[in-house]
Amino acid sequence: MLKAGVLGAGHLGKIHLRLLNQSEKYDLVGFYDSDEANAKKIEAEFGYKYFNSIDNLIDAVDMVDIVTPTLSHYECAKKAIAKGKHIFIEKPITNTVEEAEHIRELLAQHNIRGQVGHVERFNPAYLAVKDQIVNPMFIETHRLAEFNPRGTDVPVVLDLMIHDIDIILSVVKSKVKNVYASGVSVISDTPDIANARLEFENGCVANLTASRISLKNMRKSRFFQKDAYISVDFLEKKCEVVKMKDAPKNPGDFDMILQNAEGVKKQIYFDNPEIANNNAILDELNSFAEAINNNRSPIVTLHDGTEALRVATMIIDQF
Repeated sequence: MLKAGVLGAGHLGKIHLRLLNQSEKYDLVGFYDSDEANAKKIEAEFGYKYFNSIDNLIDAVDMVDIVTPTLSHYECAKKAIAKGKHIFIEKPITNTVEEAEHIRELLAQHNIRGQVGHVERFNPAYLAVKDQIVNPMFIETHRLAEFNPRGTDVPVVLDLMIHDIDIILSVVKSKVKNVYASGVSVISDTPDIANARLEFENGCVANLTASRISLKNMRKSRFFQKDAYISVDFLEKKCEVVKMKDAPKNPGDFDMILQNAEGVKKQIYFDNPEIANNNAILDELNSFAEAINNNRSPIVTLHDGTEALRVATMIIDQF
């Protein structure tokens, strides 16, 4: 089992502590948090060992799970890498693209593994259909959340939209050509609602909307490709696949047939993939352990995290 330590014991950090403690792939050694009063309260309530310094924790583990505020990701990652420790780092990978690229360079120099916490890659609804998303040419995403002060230290693009940016970059095998975006600050000092249009070199277009001042929660993505429409509800863990194929010469009474202006007939049929129950955060942490133990590339690499941040930064620069 890999010895694991957590940096940061806020809302998400406590979830990571609980899941690492449950995991059969890790031995949770302990955690560090800059808020000593909060850390000692967590230690007393849950029994996780509190380390009074980052260095002491890093020295005691094989893998460092960085769940601190984004602004401190870079310094935490540098400390861990300098000591030869594998790093799992929450999204966004760092505060700037330059920091992310430097972290990638350091990781390569020390020949260790790193994974970024883009948890939607492990969402069961997405996993059920990801192999059917092939060369999408139009994508539409909506990620809306009710207001929560947690996360408002960064623009909504880095807080919410970056999840969808990562998913889009993982399925569109082409470079981003143009970015158009607008954002509005309503409650925070940074934009709380944003819309972006990404145009790729292969002709694909993605339209993304993110808001943290919505009256309801929504996390939906729609993928349109040749002869197929695929919908993923990341919040409700549901998906829908609608496909078309050439209509049979003698369709059945209940077959759905469409005919276009040229007289071409297509049959519409629905595919309801089986969705397996899972804990996406536990799965992403366990997948990182497997990558370390088997000396293979993680599912969400630091390169992936860097590219998602790069596009997010391009969007923010348009505001």
